[in-house]
Amino acid sequence: MSSFYEGRELWFYTGSQDLYGEDVLVQVAEQSREVVRLLNASGLMPAPIVWKPVLKDSDAIRRAMLDASSDDKVLGVISWMHTFSPAKMWIRGLEVLSKPLLHLATQANVEIPWESIDMDFMNLNQAAHGDREYAYMLTRLGVARTTVVGHASQTATCRRVADWIRAAAGFAATNELRVVRFGDNMRHVAVTEGDKTEAERRLGVSVNTWGVNDLIAVVDAVDEDEIDALVAVYEAEYEVEEVLKKGGVRHDSLRYAAREEIALRRFLTEHSAMAFTTNFEDLGTLRQLPGLAVQRLMADGYGFGAEGDWKTAVLVRAAKVMGEGLPGGASLMEDYCYNFVEGEEMILGAHMLEICPSLTASKPRVEIHPLGIGGKEDPVRMVFTADTRAGVVVALSDMRDRFRLTANCVDLVEPPHDMPQLPVARAMWKPKPDFFTSVETWLMAGGAHHTCMSTQLGVEVWEMFAKIARMELLVIDEETRCRDFEEKLKWNQAYYRLAEGL
Repeated sequence: MSSFYEGRELWFYTGSQDLYGEDVLVQVAEQSREVVRLLNASGLMPAPIVWKPVLKDSDAIRRAMLDASSDDKVLGVISWMHTFSPAKMWIRGLEVLSKPLLHLATQANVEIPWESIDMDFMNLNQAAHGDREYAYMLTRLGVARTTVVGHASQTATCRRVADWIRAAAGFAATNELRVVRFGDNMRHVAVTEGDKTEAERRLGVSVNTWGVNDLIAVVDAVDEDEIDALVAVYEAEYEVEEVLKKGGVRHDSLRYAAREEIALRRFLTEHSAMAFTTNFEDLGTLRQLPGLAVQRLMADGYGFGAEGDWKTAVLVRAAKVMGEGLPGGASLMEDYCYNFVEGEEMILGAHMLEICPSLTASKPRVEIHPLGIGGKEDPVRMVFTADTRAGVVVALSDMRDRFRLTANCVDLVEPPHDMPQLPVARAMWKPKPDFFTSVETWLMAGGAHHTCMSTQLGVEVWEMFAKIARMELLVIDEETRCRDFEEKLKWNQAYYRLAEGL
């Protein structure tokens, strides 16, 4: 599958004015080109930053913002006020900008030239107060943006810019996203419900339902030669248990899992969808709840939500795009069991079948086991334990008047004991700041039990994503305290209702 970032780019706008004369403007252009060169040369940018001519007046700024907003390849706009760009010139442009915005507060030089600094140098290098003038207007207009402060030659600066590019790409991915729901939500479950109309307004995502019979027709039409080829891939890439191999007593089940994968890929491709949901309560004549197929599709970048949970499917797809090219992975996850042993408090996460193998660098084992719900044949699935590394679990909940993202920073750990009878992929983690505070604040927030687990992204990227989408985000990390968290919930309730207006 091609990279989401292929053919995408960021546009870099530099602010100045005609007051300083042509010689100064030439230097402004040269120095802003150098900022762009340094950012791209860092090797951290997931997509190239493209320099654009210096902006000096209101009409040019408005046209530049309209051009960026209308160009599908543009993920977002980076702006820097090199000299002093009077902010009233930016009003019309900022009000028509519909792409994510990064304000880079930087300057051409790292160090003040102590011995040679004079007024000519000061007139050229006015970003320290030029950026303040610009930021005042951003704040006055209520423009959602991320601000990064630092020199373009410094790794910390480049890393934050790269994080923002990933967040902007995640937002672009949701705005292009089509989610196919096979059937509805699991009956009587509340948190997997949600306002699909508001989701399209806020995130641009189109969520629609197809009957499972539409998928079954594609499943039934899969050619046997295609199945042969995919089964050969399974045996080459995974440790397939003997009963599933050719000649094994359950080989037909592996072939049916391959049939489901081929059909799902075909169906999603035909509908230009990069995310989907299934529901064990609505399988029609499907012989298995798709397990192996779902895991492999997620590994290829598709978003997925179980039991009709389209909101988690959206999160997983966004995480896949934002984390592309980074070590680790992203997957549907669900909190299953707690370990309450004093000093060893941990959370065991899993799902019935569908945990993405991108969470491990080891070779998963393909197995078949009974599934106690759904009333279908035993499904095939990959079994593995997620690698130990830092991660974030994120949930998207519909709070009636807004969507809420809840994110918990965690450390994935090796389970202290083997679980030979647990026939599913699993992850075990210690949440921050500690087990008890994490669980209590998550419950306060109304965080969903289905989550997206990412071991590629830090919480900073999710914070940037939430700013771009103008969505509430509650972070549970090493600084979280229950009393403060409860107060924040109350203030957020008031703020978001006021912010939406009457």
